[in-house]
Amino acid sequence: MRPERLDRAKETFAEFKARLSPTRVVDRYDLLLEDQFLIRNPRYKFIKDYAADLAAYKDAYAALRAPDALGEWFYFPWSGTLAHYLPCDEHLEIRTARNRNIVTHEEQQKLYGLTVAYAGLSVGSHGALTFALMGGARSIKIADPDEVSPSNLNRIRFDFLSVGRKKADLVREYLYQLDPYADITAYDGGVTDGNLAEFLSGVDVLVEETDNLEMKIRLRIAARERGIPVVMATDNGDNIIIETERFDLDRAKPLFNGIIGDVTLESFKSFEPSELPKLATKIAGQHFVTERMMQSLLQVGREIYSWPQPGDAATLSGAAIAYVLKRLALGLPVREEKCEVSLDALLDPDYHAPETVSNREAARANFFASIGL
Repeated sequence: MRPERLDRAKETFAEFKARLSPTRVVDRYDLLLEDQFLIRNPRYKFIKDYAADLAAYKDAYAALRAPDALGEWFYFPWSGTLAHYLPCDEHLEIRTARNRNIVTHEEQQKLYGLTVAYAGLSVGSHGALTFALMGGARSIKIADPDEVSPSNLNRIRFDFLSVGRKKADLVREYLYQLDPYADITAYDGGVTDGNLAEFLSGVDVLVEETDNLEMKIRLRIAARERGIPVVMATDNGDNIIIETERFDLDRAKPLFNGIIGDVTLESFKSFEPSELPKLATKIAGQHFVTERMMQSLLQVGREIYSWPQPGDAATLSGAAIAYVLKRLALGLPVREEKCEVSLDALLDPDYHAPETVSNREAARANFFASIGL
């Protein structure tokens, strides 16, 4: 489902509105133009008496056209809302104005021109939403078969009114309302063998955040064949582990940067079930796993239902994913091995104390022994 755009060659605004019968109309065009005026005239940051100049700017912009003839109108069928937007380039201009000059105009165009596929929309939703907030990726593919459950609400940016709805639908709707000019394809059945080729068609970067180990491997094999880099962030207590696989630079690279050897689908299917926890731990980043995370993983199915994923780590994952996507879009180098982004290391004053380090390493050794690593 996409927003419907007024086509003035086929109907008037009045006809468009009457046909759709929106339950809500959002028209803040005056405010949009004021923002645009200030962005284009930064001297008024320190000159507060600009009412006359703003009025003249608006008159010149309108050029005697009726207010509803300006910009573009979009109808969002999922909410029954009709909304008034600036034209595409102007919409991107005001939406990303506060990126400058951390992001230059030329760089912003590269971010917006990137095509990104997100497989898995728990952590993946944070990557998609954060990069979109930065003005990244006009063309987006998202895939997740799951609905929002109450226990998801500790880590995704939706509320209890979203429980029972498809994650792909919620992310798609948010992205379209942020940028109705986007081109979004949603796979609410997730990535499957049947749609994997279509999902990766035309994609510049894959963000892989699925839970299924076999699909993680299938996606990487397909991405490697197509020369598509893969980004993956993993929750790790309050911290994260992030990894980039540059299949765009080397189509002979082993999956997961070789951390589990030169694995194939055939070799994966031959693994005994008892080997899968070890494999998953290696893929996530065995040398970075926090002590509480290790304890929790051993209690899954006993004391707790699933591994912990707090909201601060999921949000941090989104920021790290968006940062890597920005560097890839701008052609900047990215570290390819697993990297830890640790709030503990930065903010816990005892983290690097010898006794703390010794205890942490002892806990890790015990954990490895318990799962046969």
